Amino acid sequence: MSYDIVVIGNYTKDTIVSASGTRMVDGGGFNYGAVAAAKTGLRVAAVTRLAQEDFRVVEALRAVGVDVFPTATPESTHMRLEYPTSNPDERILSVARCAGPYSAGQFDGLSARAFLINASTRDEVPPKVVSALRRRAPLLAADAQAFVRVLSANGTLVYESWPDKQSVLPMLDILKADVKEGELLTGETDLEAQARAIVQLGPKEVVLTHRDGVVVFAGGAFHRQAFHPKKLVGRSGRGDTCIGAYLAKRLSASAGEATVWAAALTSLKLEAEGPFRGHASDVEELIARAYG
Repeated sequence: MSYDIVVIGNYTKDTIVSASGTRMVDGGGFNYGAVAAAKTGLRVAAVTRLAQEDFRVVEALRAVGVDVFPTATPESTHMRLEYPTSNPDERILSVARCAGPYSAGQFDGLSARAFLINASTRDEVPPKVVSALRRRAPLLAADAQAFVRVLSANGTLVYESWPDKQSVLPMLDILKADVKEGELLTGETDLEAQARAIVQLGPKEVVLTHRDGVVVFAGGAFHRQAFHPKKLVGRSGRGDTCIGAYLAKRLSASAGEATVWAAALTSLKLEAEGPFRGHASDVEELIARAYG
């Protein structure tokens, strides 16, 4: 079957802890990214792994027009996200259970204009699977969290250097990272320096998210847009939503236009927990009002 975008990543059953309390949220980068892409009006599919008891997420995605190809696993990935301060970029992540890694065979019969790797940890999508996906689509994008987050012995997700970056990054057309991941990949703290260094490693375009907005480096030019949420409630899934929205719009628009669209859609997502619940018309209205 052929799609505009196929998004890949394990579902995560999230426990979110912040000053406003503790709550359970259906998460996973694939979930946020697929919904954001589908809201752009494209034909989107999601390939995921999760326990049968959590298949309500599959039905929720199908309800917004996403075709889902799930693999039932003995258990879903269980993630805990703690926000100890008011800074949304400061958080502690831990994983109690995992749904396991992908194999290249899970994508048999699927083709797309673009594949998006939106996994949560390094072990989900091994390099040989990245290579197989590269052969399946003219455009391959990924979130850096899928490569630099590693599960430690005590269950905490830690950020570690990535030994395969020299072989995997040249396979990617677009890489998304947040400020922490960008620093780990490049050793740079400045966003523009991070973007330039990442392009030197292989990807043609870089999407960097930070607490205030998004920076895109494409074709030698920078595009910057701020987030404009009325309130900050749904920090989890910010980057996943942003890259899903950016990639979807980028298939038919310039990098500058895609940056505006991604910033606006992500702003609306930040106002509530879970995937983006609005419509394309809501994004267009915010763009007209806040992005000139």
